[in-house]
Amino acid sequence: MFEIAELGHTVKKSDYKKQVPELRVKLLEAQQLLRDCDFPVIILVSGVDGGGKGEIINLLNEWMDPRYIRTNAFAEPSDEERERPRFWRYWRTFPSDGFIAIYVGSWYSDPIALSIYEQIDDLQLKIELSNIKQLERELVADGALIIKCWLHLSKDAQKKRLKSLEKDPETSWRVTNKDKKHLKLYDKFITVAEQVIKETSTGEAPWLIVDGSDIRYSSLTVGQHVLDRITRHIEHRSNHCPEPGAEVQPAIYVAQQSLLDTLDLTLSLDKKDYNEALADQQARLGKLIRTAREQKLSCILVFEGWDAAGKGGSIRRITRAVDARNYQVIQIAAPTDEEKAHHYLWRFWRHIPRAGKLTIYDRSWYGRVLVERVEGFASKEEWMRGYAEIVNFEEALTEHGILLLKFWLHIDKDEQLKRFKEREQISYKRYKITEEDYRNRERWDDYELAVNEMVTRTSTQQAPWILVEGNDKRYARIKILKTFCDNLEEKLSD
Repeated sequence: MFEIAELGHTVKKSDYKKQVPELRVKLLEAQQLLRDCDFPVIILVSGVDGGGKGEIINLLNEWMDPRYIRTNAFAEPSDEERERPRFWRYWRTFPSDGFIAIYVGSWYSDPIALSIYEQIDDLQLKIELSNIKQLERELVADGALIIKCWLHLSKDAQKKRLKSLEKDPETSWRVTNKDKKHLKLYDKFITVAEQVIKETSTGEAPWLIVDGSDIRYSSLTVGQHVLDRITRHIEHRSNHCPEPGAEVQPAIYVAQQSLLDTLDLTLSLDKKDYNEALADQQARLGKLIRTAREQKLSCILVFEGWDAAGKGGSIRRITRAVDARNYQVIQIAAPTDEEKAHHYLWRFWRHIPRAGKLTIYDRSWYGRVLVERVEGFASKEEWMRGYAEIVNFEEALTEHGILLLKFWLHIDKDEQLKRFKEREQISYKRYKITEEDYRNRERWDDYELAVNEMVTRTSTQQAPWILVEGNDKRYARIKILKTFCDNLEEKLSD
């Protein structure tokens, strides 16, 4: 695979000086156009040690406006990063629309290193690469431009480069014992690198392989490649990107059994039984949460449901049993301008709890396939691919060992209307009722169709939906508390 990269390409110093000014002007012009675009640019610079990654990254920052570029370098994960799923450290650094992020050391670094040192086998490497391709597909599908550059050196060229760097007092610090160790593993490194590049060079995110033996040649090649990819992507997006919601079609109803219709909404608890069960389950939860804290088990609870279904009341019955220092409640509303400038999952990745903590989402990432679908805030293509993206996201959470529970609180239309009227009569609850709540009632059938499809498509073995009969608030609260306790107890025993 690397034969082409070993041709020893060079560029004369005089030619380099002639070409750089024009390239810089074009890069700046493209960057200025990018500032008004609805997509970010992600540049990965990887390759052989001594291949010039640092020099090229510095030049890209010099040639373009560094105010709109962020360079990210990753070493060993911190305690904070190890306590979250592996991709968390990358998601939180992804750029917003109109910005560029450059990565030296990326999501490819760990799989390559683990494979070289035989800490994972070929099957595990393939799984890691599959997860990477899935991540890149999600970013590209959302509009992001991913540019991947691999700087290659032959074994002799790498040895010569490292010796040259080590000899110069100004650059000797850049040659570490790790670099020398990697030189001895060169053949193994190249074998793994070839496999990685072969399996992850896709149509939407191809690898550019560049001869790194001459920095003038490699920097011009990478710079021109970045310019070409950004220019083409701007043109493609302006010509082909549909407006959000443009593809949304009226709901088509098919006669089928509704999952929500199977729930028995007459289930109830009298006040005495409720108070006894509430005290028992809250005491139980308090002990389990303390144990989870000691064992560093993280929990995420997702609450979805109809307006006035009782999500807030159920959440409060949980938090009363938990030390306030060990949980956070995230109330999800319409995305901010900052959040809209990122992939829609970005704002949820940011709030993943540390080990031993509890995060509760009042509304969640399911907005993509519920309100955004029904109200036309997302195109049909966007919300259709949302099911798979959500399942993949939740899989990353559960594979990391997080306990994830998802509750849908269900009430019927008559009960909802009754609660709306009650809220209007209570001063401290009146603020909860808006014109939008009544407008949403008019689209009840559309939302019910979306909920049924959501539950069907995203209820997995590791993260099933828990449907809660909510016409009686007392029954619903106890079911939620008991379900949380049962699952937490089982998880801790494992």
